[in-house]
This record gives sequence, C-alpha cells and structure tokens, in this order.
Amino acid sequence: MDKIPNLPMDFRDILRTLRMKAKYALFLGFVVVLVIIEKENKIISKVSDKLNLKQIPQNIFEANSTENDVYLENGSLMSLNELDSAFSQFRNKLANVTLQYGGKQPFPEDITKSPRRHILLMATTRTGSSFVGEFFNQQENIFYLFEPLWHIERTVSFESVGANAVGSAIVYRDVLKQLFLCDLHILENFISPPPENHLTRFMFRRGSSKSLCEDPVCTPFVKKVFERYHCKNRRCGPLNMTLAMEACLNKEHVAVKAVRIRQLEYLRTLVEDPRLDMRIIQLVRDPRAVLASRMVAFSGKYESWKKWALEGAAPIPDEEVQKLKGNCESIRMSAELGLKQPDWLRGRYMLIRYEDIARSPLQKAKEMYKFAGISITPQVEQWIIKNTQASQDSNGIYSTQKNSSEQFEKWRFSIPFKLAQVVQDVCKPAMKLFGYKLANDLETLTNRSISLLEERVNFWVT
Repeated sequence: MDKIPNLPMDFRDILRTLRMKAKYALFLGFVVVLVIIEKENKIISKVSDKLNLKQIPQNIFEANSTENDVYLENGSLMSLNELDSAFSQFRNKLANVTLQYGGKQPFPEDITKSPRRHILLMATTRTGSSFVGEFFNQQENIFYLFEPLWHIERTVSFESVGANAVGSAIVYRDVLKQLFLCDLHILENFISPPPENHLTRFMFRRGSSKSLCEDPVCTPFVKKVFERYHCKNRRCGPLNMTLAMEACLNKEHVAVKAVRIRQLEYLRTLVEDPRLDMRIIQLVRDPRAVLASRMVAFSGKYESWKKWALEGAAPIPDEEVQKLKGNCESIRMSAELGLKQPDWLRGRYMLIRYEDIARSPLQKAKEMYKFAGISITPQVEQWIIKNTQASQDSNGIYSTQKNSSEQFEKWRFSIPFKLAQVVQDVCKPAMKLFGYKLANDLETLTNRSISLLEERVNFWVT
C-alpha cells in the first residue's frame, strides 16, 4: 500500500477518498469501452444477419400473430431494439453515478436526445390525409410510409362480413406493429407479384414516401425495368426492402399514414407495446365533403347516387346507404373512445379536423408536432407555406398542393342537396360530435357567409 505522508487525519482521509474515486472512475471507463465494443459487434452481426433473412412464413395469421416472436429472436430487429434500449438505460445510470462522484456527464448528446416516436395518421379516404401526411413526409428525421396497408387489403380476404371487419383489423394492426419496428420484410408476404431477393417494383405509391426515394434506398436506375409506382423527383432502381429497413432504423422517428384502420380499440396492444412510443392522430372531415370528393375521385362507384339526385332515378341501394352509415359510426366510436381518455390512450391520442388544418395549416402542423413530441423543422414550415397557397389549377383530386383557405368549402357547391340530406340523416351523430352543422335547405348549404363549422378551441388534443 502506498505510504501517505505524515499529515493531519482530515487531509489523509481526503487523499484516500480521492484515490478511491479515481480508481472507480477508471473502472467505469473500462466498462464503458467494453460495452461499446460489444454493442458495435452485435450491430455488425445484425447487419450481416439482415442480408440473409429467412423468408417470413406465408401463413398470414402465423406471420402476423402477436404471439409469434420466433421470427424476432436471435439477432433480429426486436433484439437490436432491446439492446439499444438497455444500452441507453445503462448509460443513463452510469451518468448518474459519475455525477454523484463529481465527474462530468458522459454522452451528453445521447442522453438529451429525444426518444424515438411512432406516429400513426389514422383517417379515411378523401379526408385530406395525403396532404396532412406530407407534414411528416417533409421532415428529414422521420421515416414516412404512405399507405403500406394497401397491399394487405388487396391480398387478405375473409369469408363473411363480420369476420372481415375483425380479421382485417387484427392483420392490419400486427403488420403495422412490424412496420413501426422497421421490419419492412413483412410486406413481402402481401406484395404481388412477390419480391425476389427482397427487390420489388410494385411498392404502392413509393414516390409518396421520400424515405423510399432518397439515398441510400434509391439505387441506380435500371433500364427497361418497369416500376409501377416510381419515385417523383429522381429515377431509382427497384425498391430494395433491406436497404429500406436500414434507412428506417437510421431515422429518429417513424410515421405511417393509413386509411384502412377504423377501430381505435384494436390499436391498444401497439400503444402498450414497450418497444413503441405511439402517437395516434385521428383526422376527420365533414362527411358531406367526403362524399362529394369521393363522387369525383371514384365516379363509377356513385352512378346510382348521381342519377337519383339529378334525374330522379331509382333510389340509392340500401346497402350503399348502410355502408355510409357504418363508416360514420366507426369513425365516431373511435373518436369517442379517444376523447374519453382511457389510461392506455392518455397523452397518445389527438383528434383533429381537416377544416381546421385547411384554415390554419402551419399552426395546426405545429400543434401536431408538439403532440408528437418532435421539433418541427424550417423545411417543413416552408413546404406548408408554399403548398397551401397554390394556384387554383394545381388542386387536382390527388394533389398535395392546396389553396387550403378556399379549397375546403368547395364541396358545398358541387354536392346535390338531396345527397347532403342523405349524409346528414345517417351521419348525424358523428357530425354532432365533430362540430359540423346541418344545412336545412339549399340556400344554407351554398351560402358561404353561413358557417357549417362549429368553433372548437383546445378541444381536439387529449
């Protein structure tokens, strides 16, 4: 043992304490180095494993069962996710111990880094979800997917209507969970024709997801290779799902837009999944405006509606009216559940009207980002300003460029009043909940000075 000079007892105790602290700090530093080396080795091993992933089971329920964790073990995405979480916790504890002994806080950039968020934009068709989804698509640190569940809808079928509603909700939920975990290989079970060597030319609306069209996911263009849904601003080769997975893992957050999830209660397992930090934004729109938009976008499906309203032809088939009612009811019930703020949804659910976004797009975008716990970037703000003041000729049915302050009420002059009445009759409970006023006559419907929107201040965020 080292000799300590003949000093007063207090000074000798102080020296011993300082030496012990120095040795402890050295030991902690050694442990940190070992952990970092081990983490890097596992990540390298993980990347290698991903390049040789086995084919996911073809049985849909086997592939998507919440109890099927075999695929996620042994160097999988789940174990990598858990490793990241455990490593972060270890570093936080190490930081606290070091601070107790008077040292400086290690890894400040990682400890102050915001947690990984998983955002679901939940909507129905023709509610403006493509436009609102761009608020997240334009953010560089978000991996954004546009309607990935489209492939499941085209592939999975159930024998009865009741089974279809429940079965599809379960499959959608479980596929969505894997996508939030960056397991894009799960989609290969549903893409037709099936991808070869994790390459596909048929990823639905690939060009609507910037993350799938930027480096390194955008591989060199291959001549004479037809890609059905190509990137908008650059030419890329077929989508490499493995590269897309790696890009997803390298982003700070994940966002998915989906119009095929109607029942909020089925998302509970995702919200309570410890691997996810879920934020659900439910987007709604006046159902009269939705019908008017659908009659333009899907004209052939509404011929009987138009003929009845304009020509006095045969009444609208009852099953179509009941389908409209069912859509309104499913939206209403999900919203009511969210607004009740059950424990599992508290702080994780936001309800927002398209009309409010159209009137104040930048303000509402900031509110959504604040709810999600993510800082909005100047690039997103600039995109919103540019694309909400577009010229009239840019407002196509699938366009994300809108003169939003004028566009959101155009439906009032295109929908026949008889059809507006039908919507009001079957969707009245939902319209009341969301603050959409009824129009009792054609004059009220077409008079812009009469607002059909109730003002709701600080009501939509829960």
